[in-house]
Amino acid sequence: MADVYCSDCKKNTEVVFDHSAGDTVCSECGLVLEAHSIDETSEWRTFANESGDNDPVRVGGPANPLLTDGGLSTVISKPNGASGDFLSSSLGRWQNRGSNPDRSLIVAFKTIATMSDRLGLVATIKDRANEIYKKVEDQKSIKGRNQDAILAACLYIACRQEDKPRTVKEICSVANGATKKEIGRAKEYIVKLLEVEMGQSMEMGTIHAGDFLRRFCSHLGMNNQAVKAAQEAVQKSEELDIRRSPISVAAAVIYMITQLSDDKKLLRDISLATGVAEGTIRNSYKDLYPYASRLIPNWEREASK
Repeated sequence: MADVYCSDCKKNTEVVFDHSAGDTVCSECGLVLEAHSIDETSEWRTFANESGDNDPVRVGGPANPLLTDGGLSTVISKPNGASGDFLSSSLGRWQNRGSNPDRSLIVAFKTIATMSDRLGLVATIKDRANEIYKKVEDQKSIKGRNQDAILAACLYIACRQEDKPRTVKEICSVANGATKKEIGRAKEYIVKLLEVEMGQSMEMGTIHAGDFLRRFCSHLGMNNQAVKAAQEAVQKSEELDIRRSPISVAAAVIYMITQLSDDKKLLRDISLATGVAEGTIRNSYKDLYPYASRLIPNWEREASK
């Protein structure tokens, strides 16, 4: 129900939407305020011979411009109780042979969608990864290569291009067994293929420590004050000549900040949350320590006394 002004009651009253007639009715006086409205929600169906596991939404998914027919082809299934000769027609044989030219693309897109969901990525990243894979697949040069590594590399590149980078280790955790080394090689292959053979520039943007910091802090369960201090420290570290990877800098800053707070984090826990080896965090911390007075916010130092 929702409140709408009723001209008969002369006030805002609750209204009821009659889906069958498309009428909006005042719940107090029964006046039809709006008639024959269009219901834009999904159309539901109920058939007696269908099990409860079937999706009752009549409408299909959106068209996919990357597929030959937009992904809107119709598949006729065998009805309940039909004889074994039902699929003997030419249409049935065509479907059973799996002659859909987009079959491999559909499988690849589903894999990318699954990996994206497991990483909590937005739809724009998933769509970008699909576009990259489609360009690579069109070149017909990935036969014999590790398919999972190719798909994971497409997702890694898409994250970079959408300014939402993920570490290779994070991508590897959802890559169906593909190793960091395989994903790295696949990424280099894709970049070279699209830049050299297709003449396309593969701008992936610059990675900054701040791109990973908030996610790492969330994994560690850090409080808001510590997160704010770490963010300020990471921003100041951009002004320094610290020759470490952004991921290592982020991990070292987290270690530095948490050692000042009451909620200290073990080096082992920071390593697990960031994917950076403990030894690398220690060495990065040593590089940052001479600049600690510049990196740590004054209000954080005062609070830790």
